[in-house]
Amino acid sequence: MFESKYSGPDDQLTGDRRQHDGDVLWPAPTARSSLDARVMLPGSKSLVNRELVLSALASEPSRLRAPLHSRDSNNMVAALRALGARIDETDGDGAYGPDFTVTPGELVGSTTIDCGLAGTVMRFVPPVAALALGPTTFDADAAARGRPMDGVLDALRQIGADIDPTVRSLPFTVHGTGSLAGGDATIDASKSSQFVSALLLSAARFDDGILLRHSGDRLPSLPHIDMTIDALAERGVSASSPETAVWRVEPGPITGRDVTIEPDLSNAAPFLAAALVAGGSVTIPHWPAETTQVGAELATLLPEFGATVTRHENGDLTVTAGERIRGVDLDLSHAGELAPALVALAAFANGPSRFRGIGHIRHHETDRLAALATGLGELGGDVTEHDDGVAVRPRPLHGGIWRTYNDHRTATAGALIGLAVPGVEVVDIATTAKTLPQFSELWEALANSGSTDTARA
Repeated sequence: MFESKYSGPDDQLTGDRRQHDGDVLWPAPTARSSLDARVMLPGSKSLVNRELVLSALASEPSRLRAPLHSRDSNNMVAALRALGARIDETDGDGAYGPDFTVTPGELVGSTTIDCGLAGTVMRFVPPVAALALGPTTFDADAAARGRPMDGVLDALRQIGADIDPTVRSLPFTVHGTGSLAGGDATIDASKSSQFVSALLLSAARFDDGILLRHSGDRLPSLPHIDMTIDALAERGVSASSPETAVWRVEPGPITGRDVTIEPDLSNAAPFLAAALVAGGSVTIPHWPAETTQVGAELATLLPEFGATVTRHENGDLTVTAGERIRGVDLDLSHAGELAPALVALAAFANGPSRFRGIGHIRHHETDRLAALATGLGELGGDVTEHDDGVAVRPRPLHGGIWRTYNDHRTATAGALIGLAVPGVEVVDIATTAKTLPQFSELWEALANSGSTDTARA
């Protein structure tokens, strides 16, 4: 293990990790040679949380195969159970835990829901609670209480929900009456596409469905809304976008479904980018041929940096490093959750990079643009923030503490930097449990891969 420059009375050794000023530090492993890794990833958080909500609202049971088991998905399971859904763990073939069998029940409020740090829970579940009978109070970790909620709350009030009109963020209470009128609603979803998905997911259960219009200047992460429309259609719901920034869901039953959850392609971003940072290749098995996941864009984005992407007949996808990492100019308005890994990658390019269209990621678990600019700056990098993104000018980096601000994607960006920069220590790597509890185990195997296969048995 490297010898940290941060020694002193505030440091305490904890196994192979340390504490500094109360923070648990994880020494990011540095690759000893070019990579030759195969990484099996758990299921998609975006997909499993949508399918859990739809299963709880369905007219018959559902089975979710190979689901994600993480803090976010666990919070969603707990929230839906509290509202009356029965969610059982069932033996399955997934490498990372049991399947979920979901049996809908009568929706009953009179409960409190802990959203943790999960944006999908704090946005997707209030419309469900509006259909329940009784009050449901929503709260979250202190770090999440400032996240934008006004779009969802305003829309719910417009279609008949009883929510204190002065409340615009967590904590808040939804006073459910057992039904919701639905109808026309207009919201500004500029801060998060989750505002739109939240209303669409439950809308088939509203008396009049919903006709939802977006009123803002921009709409980030459109693929996530497409994912919601697709999930509804797979369950027999009439859902469409008749014109740009307008969505219609007709009232009607939501059918049960037996569905296998795809691997989380957004979580693949740091692993695939690692091939460019350390050299060599990284393979993700079971890459879907067709998907609504934003992470699928990695197959076209990473070649912009100089990578070669190969799709295999067995469904695997391999990224192989080129001779150098190229600077890029990218609009990531449709794929903002990939930005932390790509910005970290750009720090090693042979020229400057500019990332645009990602001002909305200031409103995630932390201000991700500020976190990335600060983190790279403290390691010797040169990053300038703009209203809609960042500019990166590569400079030699050195070791130091990488702060994560309770954000899982900031944490994985730090791990990616540490793959090529000795002495990087990541604060609270455990925050990755939000969407990938096995991250540190998989990353350490990746860093030491050489010819080793890091797939889970």
